Amino acid sequence: MTNSSQVDPAGREGQARVVACDMTFVVAEPAEIVLQVVASHSAGHVEDARFEVLTDGEPPVSVEELTDRDGASMHLVSSVPGRLTVRYRARIRVNPGRPVEHSDDVPDVRRRLSFEQQVYQRPSRYCPSDHLVGFAVAEFGVGPGVEARVGAISEWIRQRIGYVAGSSTVHDSAEDTLLTGTGTCRDFAHLGIALCRATGIPARFAAVYAPGLSPMDFHAVFEAFQDGRWRVHDPTGLAPRQSLIRIVTGRDAADTAFAAVTKGIADLEHLEVAATAEPFLPIDDQVGMVALA
Repeated sequence: MTNSSQVDPAGREGQARVVACDMTFVVAEPAEIVLQVVASHSAGHVEDARFEVLTDGEPPVSVEELTDRDGASMHLVSSVPGRLTVRYRARIRVNPGRPVEHSDDVPDVRRRLSFEQQVYQRPSRYCPSDHLVGFAVAEFGVGPGVEARVGAISEWIRQRIGYVAGSSTVHDSAEDTLLTGTGTCRDFAHLGIALCRATGIPARFAAVYAPGLSPMDFHAVFEAFQDGRWRVHDPTGLAPRQSLIRIVTGRDAADTAFAAVTKGIADLEHLEVAATAEPFLPIDDQVGMVALA
């Protein structure tokens, strides 16, 4: 029996994160845009936040907020033609003492984590793990050493896949990244997820704000289910994992896009992201286990 009062060891005592996002869309005809840019409620105590959407300086037709049970937010925006601007600002006090949930703590938690393990062990659009089983098993094995295997997968990606901005498209999957040997943070995360799933480890995609990232943008990492909870991994090594702020989680990038036009015509004209850590940026050795709030 594990202890439900264990504390997240990520070293975030007294830490705060300040995140921001500005976007502009040119709406050519009435459109519905789905936004996922607001930090998850699980990230910590929100001390100050502002989310504003305007069409040509006026409120759009409608803005509906949807939330899931884990605290992620989705905003459905209906807009008439014009210039749609989105502005988000938040200061979040990280909760380093948030209790760690383990699969054997209480029945409800156990059922939820068991459900998640089943969902995040299946192949998905950008993580066709069933196509990579032969390679993954030959390279990493399927033994009981989950922690070592996930570490080996992350290190393999870090050493063997080249990070090249703009090297992939929205159509590329983990299979493409493995074949080409190049990708972006999105592709690194997809490959990590696919290789974990191919060796029997549940894994999922997380879109995050990443203080320390340069150049600044939205960032993507993956989480693997280890030792009864989700642990975050970032094969790019571009930002300390302890600084990350979760936006939304899903099977892959198809579930976590920061913006998606579901009706009408709207083109993204401008995007600017900012994220800082206070009072300092944590140091990450990329070895120890870290949990994403």
